Amino acid sequence: MSTDFGGDRALYGISVMSDLTGVHPQTLRTYEAKGLLEPHRTQGGTRRYSGNDVERIRRITELLSSGLNLEGVQQVLRLEAEAGRLRDEIAELRSSDSP
Repeated sequence: MSTDFGGDRALYGISVMSDLTGVHPQTLRTYEAKGLLEPHRTQGGTRRYSGNDVERIRRITELLSSGLNLEGVQQVLRLEAEAGRLRDEIAELRSSDSP
């Protein structure tokens, strides 16, 4: 069963995100510092996380559990994003070739 955490709407503060993911707030700050996460910032500078961030943190946690370090996680996430972009581009090219 999949839970909808609000897509890309920045709804959650860092303590709520920590509760949702089981990841300590300081670890979330580390992920941000390493470029693995980019939470929305309010005008006052408060971090706000989205449902997409929940899924990204879960993916990071999964990759770390498989034995990767943060640099390895960053490379995997970059490659996954590129593969997704290329899949979208191929699908777009295929649909434009169809009569």
